[in-house]
Order: sequence, then C-alpha cells, then structure tokens
Amino acid sequence: MGAASTRQQIVEAADRLFYEQGFEATSFADIAAAVRLSRGNFYYHFKTKDEILGAVIALRLTNTGRMLEAWEAGTGDPAQRICSFIDILVMNRAKIMLYGCPVGTLCNELAKLDHVAKEDAAKLFTLFREWLARQFAALGREADADALAMHVLMRSQGIATLATALRDDAFIQREVEDMRAWLEAQRPGPSRLKCPSSPQA
Repeated sequence: MGAASTRQQIVEAADRLFYEQGFEATSFADIAAAVRLSRGNFYYHFKTKDEILGAVIALRLTNTGRMLEAWEAGTGDPAQRICSFIDILVMNRAKIMLYGCPVGTLCNELAKLDHVAKEDAAKLFTLFREWLARQFAALGREADADALAMHVLMRSQGIATLATALRDDAFIQREVEDMRAWLEAQRPGPSRLKCPSSPQA
C-alpha cells in the first residue's frame, strides 16, 4: 500500500471516529487500530491529532463540494436542489439518531474546546449557507436569499439535534415533509414547487 493510500485511510478512519466518538474522545491509538497501523508507521503520516483534524475538515469540505456539484448537475430547478439538501435528514437518519449531524457535532465540540480549528470547521456551514442562498436567489428570492438559507440550516440542525435526543424516526419524516411544504410557499408567483416524495431509506 502506498503512502498516499495509507494517509487517505487514516483520514477516512479519523473522520468516522471523530463523528461517532467525538474529536476529544478519539485517541491516536483508536485511529491507528482502525487502520491496523503500528504507532511508528502512524506517526510517519501525522505527528499530532490536530494535523489529522485539519485533514478531516479538508476531506469533508472536498466531499461536500462534490455533493453540491452533483446536485447542481442533477436538475435545473433550484427548488429541487434545495429538496436534495433537506432530504439528507431522511437519507442519513439512522446515523443522525445515533450521532447527530456530522457538521453540527464537530462545530459544537470545537467551539466548546475553543479549538484553533473551530473556524475551519465552520466553513462547512458556510459552504452550505452560500450554496443554499444561491439556490434561493435562482428561485427568485434574491432579496432574502441568505435569510432563507439560514432558516433552512437552522431548522435542519434543530431537527438533527432532537432526532438524536428522541431517536424518533417518525419525527424526522414529519419535519422533513413540513420543511418541503414550507419550501413550496417560497417560490414567487402562482407556480408552486412540487418536490417528489422524500426518500424512505
């Protein structure tokens, strides 16, 4: 296995463990065990956990950017693109009920720790915010596009937080459908958005 491939495996394992266990609770030993590396080989790639955190945030930004690009390519209707964002709550509901939102949990933890990387992690929210604002602007809501984007982000985070606390699958489904109904009312003029039904799995 090449050095680049090994490094990628380390970052992907750390990404999963930071999400499932939390950044502070995850040790070098946990990550090394997940990729079956000796401590010596592990330190060849990363000297500190903060270095791994930086690589994890970079990976998440890259993956999120690719996902947003795929949504852009998938439909010319900005409202359908916003539906794709909303549907994350349903598609990932099993993990959300167990661990929360991967963006929200990391940002919250780093903020509590007053970690130097907290602003870098918050760029994930900024990426979603700016993308959602562009979709609302394309929908004809230029004047309040950012406010609408923040509303969608706020509500999705609230749903994720309560889903983790309540472990209620039906709650997530109801809230997603309600967000879709809200979105229908945001298109200017008599035409209304008709999102396809939210996914069930």
